[in-house]
Amino acid sequence: MKLKLKRTLYLGYYLKELDRESFKRFLNHACEITGRSRAAICSDLLSSVYRYNISILEYFQFRYFEKSAAERRNWAGTGYMYEYQLRMNPLDKRQILDDKTLFYKNYGDFFVHTVADREDLKNPDTAQKILFNPSGKIVFKQSDGKCGAQVDIRNASDFKPDEIAGYMDSNDYDLVEEFIEQHSHLNLLSPSAVNTVRIITQLDDMDEVEILGCRLRISVDSPVDNMGAGNLAAPIDEETGAVSGPAVYSDITKSDCSVHPITDVKIDGFQVPFWDEILKMVKKAAQQHPQNRSIGWDVVVTERGPGLIEGNHDWCKLLWQLPVKKGLKPMLEKYSGTESSKKEKRAEPVSVPS
Repeated sequence: MKLKLKRTLYLGYYLKELDRESFKRFLNHACEITGRSRAAICSDLLSSVYRYNISILEYFQFRYFEKSAAERRNWAGTGYMYEYQLRMNPLDKRQILDDKTLFYKNYGDFFVHTVADREDLKNPDTAQKILFNPSGKIVFKQSDGKCGAQVDIRNASDFKPDEIAGYMDSNDYDLVEEFIEQHSHLNLLSPSAVNTVRIITQLDDMDEVEILGCRLRISVDSPVDNMGAGNLAAPIDEETGAVSGPAVYSDITKSDCSVHPITDVKIDGFQVPFWDEILKMVKKAAQQHPQNRSIGWDVVVTERGPGLIEGNHDWCKLLWQLPVKKGLKPMLEKYSGTESSKKEKRAEPVSVPS
């Protein structure tokens, strides 16, 4: 009864957040493919939300309408991932990942671009470095911005070093950073946005790092690379750093892409630069603050090498599973409900001075 109540509460949340236009398109698409009625699909959908702990749209994105019960059990949906990530990355520990200022203060050694808050800008050299970066542009951000929200990109020539902090105060920005120019190889693939690599790490019970998945996020004539904004994602072979299959959309009505739909650059087989350096970096970062045990790292690749952009405690189950067309929940089951057995005191995040 308690489980059913929890799933009912989740259903209420899914209904509240539902993209109804996508739901209608996905439902029509599933009916066309299967020849089943809308009523039959919706009945199966509702049963699946309760039985498999998935959201409404995930029924379609995971293609449950054409999968057996055995196949359905392997997919990690929103409800399952919420509960899993709450255990792996507790609420009182995950702020270091949620707050961009805390993240940069604690993981700054892994950045390849210069970032500063108001306190840092009191050093004239820092302001100079921010302004006179190779791109000629600077980016203002709020510390709690998500998915590119609360971001302002400006020409560096619009500011003098002593004007940056005042602009941040007037517009409620917490951070300023140099605009990132991605590696030329990635720019050939898709120049409309910085295309990031997502690597998901998991600490085992000895605090050793395991890689759960590597994905390339690819913008499609968009200023961002998120799948949720209509962009592509492709699987990367962990051993080689080469894309190991076509890129996919989260929109089930769109076809997979072996070549980029705008640039015509081949996606399948595309080699990510600095792959060994990327893996070494994320593994080191994953062990730096092990109170968060399962993290989705967003990595930028520049001509100077790779650097971190974000660490996500709520890393995306769609980006993880859809590119490989496989439910990956069994990978998580050995970690469920466990914590490291190490007795040593774990590193805690550094507080940002007020």
